[in-house]
Amino acid sequence: MTGSLVIVGVGPGDADYTTPAASLALAEATDLIGYGLYLDRVPEREGQTRHASGNRVEIDRARHALELAAQGRRVAVVSGGDAGVFAMAAAIFEAVDAGDPAWRALDIRVEPGVTAMLAVAAAVGAPLGGDFCAISLSDNLKSWETVERRLRAAAEADFVISLYNAKSLARPHQLGHAFDILRSVKADETIVLFVRAAGTAEARATITTLAEADPSIADMRTLVMIGASTTRLIERDGARPWVYTPRSERTPA
Repeated sequence: MTGSLVIVGVGPGDADYTTPAASLALAEATDLIGYGLYLDRVPEREGQTRHASGNRVEIDRARHALELAAQGRRVAVVSGGDAGVFAMAAAIFEAVDAGDPAWRALDIRVEPGVTAMLAVAAAVGAPLGGDFCAISLSDNLKSWETVERRLRAAAEADFVISLYNAKSLARPHQLGHAFDILRSVKADETIVLFVRAAGTAEARATITTLAEADPSIADMRTLVMIGASTTRLIERDGARPWVYTPRSERTPA
């Protein structure tokens, strides 16, 4: 097995969010594989072959990458954000687990990136200063009953909750259902953040409360963050408030 495979997270948006290590891994590859919109964010390089595919063929994409690596190619699989967060790294290892035993001898590594919730947090302050979790609202690969159970458990545990895949054309109502579940557990004044296009020049943040949160303002590029009971605002004259979650359960002096 002379080939290699690296799964690369290119960050949530602008090229500045792609780490130098990720850029080097992409530059050294003979073949780039990924969802077309993510491949478009990688500069064209002479001698590289690009293999673009659709958004819902992750396992097929993973098998293709492994087959190329087994043929001796240096393959980079491109993900947005961090490749290990609701992305292609897990798909690759799922394919290895169920696939050709020879694939287990391949040189496979994961190059981390900046996941969306970190870009969102940086844009508004420090809402992830305490314990937090991430939940995908997509029920393509798990049941909606599982999503509901995890939402309720996270709310009862008082985590800051980052909602990935909050809304899509195929799932227009699930964010509203998620808010209904959260409202049954958490206080109306709980801080809620909608941040669209985090990590880009077009980033836009909306700060509201759970009682007033309107799911219609979210789209496929929006990450929704639900604060803990301790998450606070620091009001500022003429500027958007900062949002943070104290590290301590004790009220700041």
